[in-house]
Amino acid sequence: MVCLGLLAACRNEPVPQAALTRVKAVTTEIVDFTPSMTLTGVVEARTRTDLSFRINGKISERIANVGDHVVTGQVLAKLDPDEQREEAVSAKASVASAEALERQTSVAFERQKELLTRGNTTRRDHDQAEANLRAAEAQLKQAQSDLKLAEGQLSYTELRADADGIITSQTAEAGQVVAQAQPIFTLARDGARDAVFNVHEWALNNATTDKDLAITLVSDPAVKTMGDVREIAPAFNPESETVRVKVGLRQTPDPMSLGALVNGTAPMKTQKVVLLPWSALFEIAGKPAVWVIDPRSTTVSLKPIVLSRYTKDRIVVADGLQAGEVVVSAGVQLLRPGQKVEIAGGAR
Repeated sequence: MVCLGLLAACRNEPVPQAALTRVKAVTTEIVDFTPSMTLTGVVEARTRTDLSFRINGKISERIANVGDHVVTGQVLAKLDPDEQREEAVSAKASVASAEALERQTSVAFERQKELLTRGNTTRRDHDQAEANLRAAEAQLKQAQSDLKLAEGQLSYTELRADADGIITSQTAEAGQVVAQAQPIFTLARDGARDAVFNVHEWALNNATTDKDLAITLVSDPAVKTMGDVREIAPAFNPESETVRVKVGLRQTPDPMSLGALVNGTAPMKTQKVVLLPWSALFEIAGKPAVWVIDPRSTTVSLKPIVLSRYTKDRIVVADGLQAGEVVVSAGVQLLRPGQKVEIAGGAR
């Protein structure tokens, strides 16, 4: 073995060098990038109303249920009407009595008028008969007003829908005593619909338009429509760090029923960025970085970057890279700082 080594030394053969790590690389380019933001929201009725009884009472019957479609005037619930019915009967009796009195005093007045023209009565008796008639007429009007009020109170024992729509919630059951104006049902009215989203303030400030937003059904993206921002809540939610935004749907496909989940997509402001493949991404102390190749020495070094967003097949670098830099796009797991590499096929 010693002899073989000496023979090799005598021939001055070079010692073989270790092979360089082969990597793929790309040359960075600053481009205009116009991203889009997609958020998930829920379909809600544009107009919702709370339905309640106008009087106090005990619910004797609840007819409507959550999810029912109701029409204007449909009875949804009833109160025990015994008290109001008795008041209506009493008011009708008062009207009948007042009508009889009014007829009687009217006849008496007409008689006094006739007698006065003949000179067979006094002016005093005539005026008294007229006063009695006017009092009876007033009493009749009051009785009729009381009857109308009593009949109204009786009608208030039935809770009716004030528009066509869908019952979305209910807060009382049969047998429960409820107060005047206490909400019993919530009615989502038929007609216009909104897609409601919780939007981060950054996205709200960077959206380029609030018109012509694409809305698609989460369960079936083929179901789509267009919408326009109709309302932005003035208050910021500190817990979710979002703002509630209502997008009015121009048309509402049947599958986009109340409560359906939808995706809303809006274009964002154009940015100057560098686009790199996902395979280029590395990290320094938990923060994003890429391997940059020195074109003279072909050695690599880690460079921190600031990411704007991720797409399906690319990362969007907002800061940290200049145009013309050579970045490792494949083979990043095999590298260490200062390592010399070979670029397979040249940088693209």
